[in-house]
Amino acid sequence: MTSFFKTTEMYRQGARTLPGRYYTSPEIFAEEVERIFTRRWVCVGRAAELPDPGDYFLADVAGESVIVLRDQGGTLRAHYNVCRHRGTRLCEERRGRLSETIQCPYHAWTYTLDGQLIGAPHMSEVEGFHKRDYPLRSPALAEWEGFLLINLAPDPEPFAQAFAPLIGRFARFNIANLRSARRIDYDVRANWKLIFQNYSECLHCPVIHPELAKLAPYTSGENDLVDGPFLGGYMTITREGGSLTLSGRACGVPVGELPATDLSRAYFYTIFPNLLLSLHPDYVMFHTLWPEGPARTRITCEWLFHADSLSRPELDPEDGVRFWDMTNRQDWHICEQSQAGVSSRAYVPGPYSPRESVPAAWDREFLRAIGHAG
Repeated sequence: MTSFFKTTEMYRQGARTLPGRYYTSPEIFAEEVERIFTRRWVCVGRAAELPDPGDYFLADVAGESVIVLRDQGGTLRAHYNVCRHRGTRLCEERRGRLSETIQCPYHAWTYTLDGQLIGAPHMSEVEGFHKRDYPLRSPALAEWEGFLLINLAPDPEPFAQAFAPLIGRFARFNIANLRSARRIDYDVRANWKLIFQNYSECLHCPVIHPELAKLAPYTSGENDLVDGPFLGGYMTITREGGSLTLSGRACGVPVGELPATDLSRAYFYTIFPNLLLSLHPDYVMFHTLWPEGPARTRITCEWLFHADSLSRPELDPEDGVRFWDMTNRQDWHICEQSQAGVSSRAYVPGPYSPRESVPAAWDREFLRAIGHAG
């Protein structure tokens, strides 16, 4: 729910919404999968989901199944869920705990958790076969602020280079050490780009989110990232000591060592291509988006709190969860209505206003990423 940029400095006259085919075309969706989701750093979850050696979960990215795990030495790793023998899926359960090995359920090829092949029945009879030549294939994996991101590209842009504008930027929010209080999964009948665009402006807030507009006026705040793959800024929380909750009161202790200015702000950032990050004084909320087709997106929303917030009976983290679950559902409904509208033959691109400079900037980044920029 990024605020509008206070000045028109970043607004480009003539900026218009995307043509309808970008929301409905199976061919364009296929391009997005190939040119964006197999080449960019995609958030797949949190390191805290894998606390112990052997813990794993499966991530589905661009049609690929990836095993994300913590090995016996405590190192986080990612492997394609594909046996090097005849291609069989190694893991079926969405999450669980492995022993010291991963064994293929078909012909019992066996791998260490770091991906080395250590067992291949009868392959010793094959001339020239060496187990060292058949490790699991492993996409690049990075950890940032407790988030796990993978990149399927054969030669990906180094994470430190790709995420340079964000490295250390949110350190004061202590995100890596926060604990998950709730997770809610949504199935939205709308294109993933409509969800990003909706999150990138709050011009709609007085109409769609009257509860939010009372707590953080859409005319408040300023954006500090206004071009490129990372966009957003803050809105001002009007109630002193308050937060974005149903009650308007804070529902947790401060998440980190925050300066006084941050105690009255909520920050909202889009992190291309699938992460929405919302930073409040008392909790952090994030969404991960999983496009299922031109007109369907799975969304996971999770709320993170300081451990003390979850152990003090006078605090109610659910106050923030319920507020954003309500707000999320308001957003998903209007995004579904937008999907229906942009699918009409009557739809033609409309003009963005200066208060929609961030979604316009997001569109430019998307077009650059897919190779359609003029």
